[in-house]
Amino acid sequence: MNLVVNISRILVGILFIFSGLVKAIDPLGLAFKMQEFFDVWAAEGIMKGLMHWLNEQALMFSILMITLEVVLGIALLLGWRTKTVSWLLLLMMLFFTFLTSYVLFSGKIKACGCFGDCVPLTPIQTFVKDIVLLVLVLIILSGRKYISPLFRGIGNGIIFLISLLGVLALQWYVLKHLPIKDCLPFKAGNNILELRKMPADAIPDKYDYIFVYKKAGEHKEFRVDALPDSTWEFAERKQILVEKGKNNVPLINDFVLKTASGNDTTEAILNTPGAYYLLYVKDISLLDKSGEDQRVAGLLAAGGKQIYIISSERKNTEERYSKPATSGEPVNITVLNCDATALKTAARNNVTLYLMEGPVVKNKWGGNDIKNALQ
Repeated sequence: MNLVVNISRILVGILFIFSGLVKAIDPLGLAFKMQEFFDVWAAEGIMKGLMHWLNEQALMFSILMITLEVVLGIALLLGWRTKTVSWLLLLMMLFFTFLTSYVLFSGKIKACGCFGDCVPLTPIQTFVKDIVLLVLVLIILSGRKYISPLFRGIGNGIIFLISLLGVLALQWYVLKHLPIKDCLPFKAGNNILELRKMPADAIPDKYDYIFVYKKAGEHKEFRVDALPDSTWEFAERKQILVEKGKNNVPLINDFVLKTASGNDTTEAILNTPGAYYLLYVKDISLLDKSGEDQRVAGLLAAGGKQIYIISSERKNTEERYSKPATSGEPVNITVLNCDATALKTAARNNVTLYLMEGPVVKNKWGGNDIKNALQ
């Protein structure tokens, strides 16, 4: 039993640390996934007020969950505060298993994001993983008397504290800049136009049609090879999914840039020859009052660089970027509309600047780092 408990302790500790760190490099990614859950539950009428509040606090809960995963994993490996840690691990695993089972059996959310965007898992893989981890945590909880502290005295507590401060500092840094490792389809080096295409090995969904006819107040369904005679009147046609396809969604499938008149100009923009810039702005109300984004955009435009501002708030965005950079004459900058959900994937920071060459992302800067584009 001693061996089984300690092997379980090591496996669970390592997996919790890995799971936390792989999300700590992009805490906003987990926050957006949480918001997806909250939005679905609110739409189903489940405690709408609470879901809306949780949606607003998603980033805080994301940071908390990531931090807990890492420090509980560290504490487990250290054999520190075993009783408290074991119970907390059990509570977390029950919560995670509920989420993954909901993803798997409801079909309303595509993935749980358990290992972030860098290690994508299918719903069945995440569910099985959580069941296995739940069993291992139960073994740890029941056999915690076999776990001994790795160090004596305050050594374990010091390591725990350093780990806590370290994972918080990592997330703070990422939120101020950009993810340390970019695992999104808009990462530097990727061709956006190519990733908007259907994968070469895509298998499309298969559909069938049911035809509804009516006669003397009766409605009846028929298949195309067995339609009724002319005494029946056509009512409607229904499309039903016969077989779900595979790999039939482009990696980038909701990224559309629109002009002021609502025209789709995505391909025209991304086929711009030579170098140009895309400045993504997610929420105008949260922009730094220092106006660093205005200054950089204005100086790039004034220097003859082609720059497009991409936002879901056209009016406020146009007002902000039509002003002078710091001094001098206003510059002419084109503002394009993009769906707010698509912006979350393309731009992790509230202000993110891309250097583009045709459809290829050459470089990215987030927050006040965008000033580096001027160098």
